[in-house]
Amino acid sequence: MMEYRYVFRGTAFTSESPNEVKILKDYLFCINRNGLIEKMIHPDDNEYELVLHTYQWKDNFRQLSDGQYLLPGFIDLHIHAPQWAQSGTALDLPLNEWLNTYTFPLESKFSNIDFAKQVYEDLVSTLLAHGTTTALYYATVHKESSFLLASICAEKGQRGLVGKVVMDDHKQNPEYYRDPDTASALADTEEFILAVQDLAKKTKQGVYPVVTPRFIPSCTDEALRGLSALATKYNTYIQSHCSESDWEHEFAKTRFHKHDAFALHDFGLLREKSIMAHCTFLSEADADLFAKTGTAIAHCPISNAYLSGGVLPIAHFHSKGVEIGLGTDISGGFSPSLFDNAKQAVISSRMLEDGVNPNLPTEKRGKPESRITINEAFYFATAGGGESLSLPIGRIMENYTWDVQIIDTQIPGAKLPIFSSRNQDLYDVFQKIMYYTRPENIREVWVQGVNVHARA
Repeated sequence: MMEYRYVFRGTAFTSESPNEVKILKDYLFCINRNGLIEKMIHPDDNEYELVLHTYQWKDNFRQLSDGQYLLPGFIDLHIHAPQWAQSGTALDLPLNEWLNTYTFPLESKFSNIDFAKQVYEDLVSTLLAHGTTTALYYATVHKESSFLLASICAEKGQRGLVGKVVMDDHKQNPEYYRDPDTASALADTEEFILAVQDLAKKTKQGVYPVVTPRFIPSCTDEALRGLSALATKYNTYIQSHCSESDWEHEFAKTRFHKHDAFALHDFGLLREKSIMAHCTFLSEADADLFAKTGTAIAHCPISNAYLSGGVLPIAHFHSKGVEIGLGTDISGGFSPSLFDNAKQAVISSRMLEDGVNPNLPTEKRGKPESRITINEAFYFATAGGGESLSLPIGRIMENYTWDVQIIDTQIPGAKLPIFSSRNQDLYDVFQKIMYYTRPENIREVWVQGVNVHARA
């Protein structure tokens, strides 16, 4: 019998498909030294009793307590890391005014390494405590503090994908916060990529550099072409915003006489390792282009309610073959929790289907077949995010990483409304976990087989 680094015994929930949650009741989960799920053993398997007998009295065996369950770690596809410092405030303006009034002045402060360290350490710890095991970050234009964020992810055990933001267009960006010029923006991006790739060599769970043009309004044509070339040269991920709001969507149409999806594609920025945030105003042709190129959408339902002016037709775009995951979009979204964003994704989809204008007749009020279920929202927060990043994450299954949350439904003061856990239907337990879990219930978080968060 193979020697395992850890063996866990308990009940887990994972996505079998976008619509189906698989319940793994009383399984043994055998984790190897690389932090991968080497073997999952059903209680009826012949090997079950042998492995249980071998490991159950060892220090590396974990028996989940009554009322505790395993979920895959969440994958957050869109976070503005510096904006954690203003999260929960300053959401009273349209997007373009919000950026210039609140956000750019804040992000400019991240030239100060001490300030950046304080914010970034708190953010990464907070996200881990909320069950986010993989995070796709925008940093700022500052190369040094952007690398600091990647280093903090590496140190704290979170799988971090980090981008040094490019904002080189002097006509569109404030003088106090932008790249000095296109050449330096590209040179700093290349140096950042090389530094993070070197850091990744000694980071078990992985850190990744991400080519990050903030969005079309902030970048020159030369920068967009140059960033595409760097992504090709170093085989990196790419992230940006696409069709987020009326303002940003119309800006691209005015500048290029086409939607920004096609403009980004013309610069070579839509591809298999591209993740575009929001995408609220994609057309049918835009969505087809995403599906064709393998470009994923980071759906940020809470943020969209504040700054987008629309609801992403997530069910429709996913049915067309577009890969989709969830994002918090801190701080356009106030909550660091993907539990909150999963719930909002369901709520927003219901509002899109039902409509919100009571002065219209029922049959004209909404957009048919737009709703998603909590099962689908769970899929987008986990497996959908993993598929968007093309990494073996987001599922509890063999050969995937041991990225998990241990959810305790019986925490005093945060007890879920489960009154007979031994007899309760397990699918009902799953639904209650998705709707009621608070940080207090997330007892432990593991990334790549390492315990990175534990609540007393």
